[in-house]
Amino acid sequence: MTQTLVAIGTRKGLWLARSNDRNTWSLDGPHFLMREVPSIGIDTRREKPRLLVGVRSEHWGPTIMRSDDLGQSWDETPEGAIHFPDDTGAAVERVWQITPDVHDDDVVWASTEPQALWRSADRGETFSLLRGLWDHPHRPEWGAGFGGAAIHTILPDPTDPAEMLVAMSTGGVYRTVDRGDSWSASNKGIKAPYQPDPWPEFGQCVHKVARDSARPARLYAQNHHGVYRSDDNGGTWTSIADGLPTDFGFTVVAHPTRGDTLWLIPVTADSERVPPAGQLQVQRSSDAGASWVTCSAGLPAPSYTCVLRDAAAADTNEPAGIYFGTRNGEVYASGDEGESFARIAEQLPDVLCVRAAVIG
Repeated sequence: MTQTLVAIGTRKGLWLARSNDRNTWSLDGPHFLMREVPSIGIDTRREKPRLLVGVRSEHWGPTIMRSDDLGQSWDETPEGAIHFPDDTGAAVERVWQITPDVHDDDVVWASTEPQALWRSADRGETFSLLRGLWDHPHRPEWGAGFGGAAIHTILPDPTDPAEMLVAMSTGGVYRTVDRGDSWSASNKGIKAPYQPDPWPEFGQCVHKVARDSARPARLYAQNHHGVYRSDDNGGTWTSIADGLPTDFGFTVVAHPTRGDTLWLIPVTADSERVPPAGQLQVQRSSDAGASWVTCSAGLPAPSYTCVLRDAAAADTNEPAGIYFGTRNGEVYASGDEGESFARIAEQLPDVLCVRAAVIG
């Protein structure tokens, strides 16, 4: 029997929701109480899944914890899993993303604040810094978004192990075609209306990027003002914001098995950052952003919460499940791709990260 696992990282710990039918859920936690959990990776590439969790203590700092028994016990690498080399003069503030590789079952990618990319060759027990991105000449000009100086998106190319895309606030989208030795800005067509030059080479405040599961060269981006699609692996971008109630938001999730389908959770812009018209909602497109449908059945109104960039995910069930958590500690689940939602957790701390997986 398969089980759906939803991992929920919050400002004060980790919770694990489990279900055999996606109707009834059990909630386990808190793990790491009073430690921030901004990143989660669920590695299902082997028979025994591994949970990888980026945790941050105000006293001890950040590290990556791992569990091979779905959260019953946790292991930590002695002295921590991730450290900057001494010559950089830098220290890790947060681990923002943990992404299993799509080509090598031993490789896991991580990204941090300050903006850096890391590679593990031992399934997340130790990580080494990719100097090609750290030493990029643009790095001194990458700014810190409101949430911090973070690389928040890691997208290995499923068709070519030499290619990868990352996105950051506020630097934009960068791409490598030589296994990370060199990187080029890939922001053509993404507007930055808050910059003196609204069409800069880099410096865009990208909030999240997702890759289409059926067309790997197709990408979707939610920006600080703007929703975009690229059909050439980030070479150029075009707006797909027409039909949305607002072009502002933090999340974008692509369907895990069907092309051209994606979900956004819009919020009003800048000084407000609440659901449009007070209705918590998900926007779904089944035609790569040409049109949008509002999904709000089961979601509260009025609602004045917000959903952060990594607080939404999809599972690989059929139909796909959609999950998201809010800043007021509620987590919602849909087992029908957004047609209807039910609350599966409440009264949690501020939700920072949500990840979902089907466990055999």
